[in-house]
Parts: sequence; structure tokens; C-alpha cells
Amino acid sequence: MRKRQQRHDIIRDIIREHNVKTQRDLADQLQAAGYDCTQATISRDIMDMGLVKSREGYYVLPEEMRLQRMVSELVEEVHVAGNLIVVKTFSGGAAGVSAALDKASLRGALGTVAGDNTIMIAAESPEAAVEVERAIDRLRRR
Repeated sequence: MRKRQQRHDIIRDIIREHNVKTQRDLADQLQAAGYDCTQATISRDIMDMGLVKSREGYYVLPEEMRLQRMVSELVEEVHVAGNLIVVKTFSGGAAGVSAALDKASLRGALGTVAGDNTIMIAAESPEAAVEVERAIDRLRRR
């Protein structure tokens, strides 16, 4: 069970950091991370984790599907200031995007605070803030 959970954590990281279109792409990424998996194992993992394909054909985590849709439709700007990320949305969009960001548990993000059109995200470190900004920017462009 522990090995499967570790593999699922690695798959989450791969899906968040790379554009993965096929099970073969995922298998190659897993192998690069030190996990040799059969196609049947990868297929089971995809089902267990509830991975879905975006409109563009990339695998996404189910919690990020909603986040991706919201970010691509509502987020206007993303900026880093130290260990904080400031996200500007269209008027009234911050609360929904903030809730989706919290639910997605982006690595390095500690939590969010939302106003009407601005979200403040606290990150673990300035380096983590840059990674969170990149993750949000990737979601904007998918």
C-alpha cells in the first residue's frame, strides 16, 4: 500500500509539472523517477486517482480540472513578492479561485486569503512561491 501511495504522489507531481498525453508518456516519466511500472499498473493508477483528460488532451487531476477551468477563465495576473503570490482575478472571481487553489493543495502553498478580485497565497519559501506561480501560469495556458 505504501509503495502505491508513493507512486500516486509521484504521478501527481508529474501531472502537475509536465504535459502528459498518453499512458506511455506517464510510464516514461515514472521510469525517469525510478519507478518501473507495467501498463496495467499505470492504467489502474489512472482509474484509482480519477485522472481525467483536459480539452487539450492532457491528463489532469480531478481537483485541478475545476481549478484549471477557473484559472483559465478568471485569472488575469500572477505576481511573486518574496514568499507571497498575488493573483488578480476579474471582479468577484477571487473567492472561487481561492477555494479551488486550497482544494488542489499545490505543493509549496500553505494557504490563501481572498478578497473580491485579489488572492494572496502564502508559500513555504520564496523558491516555493516561484513554483506555485509557475503552476498557476501553466493552468492559465492549458
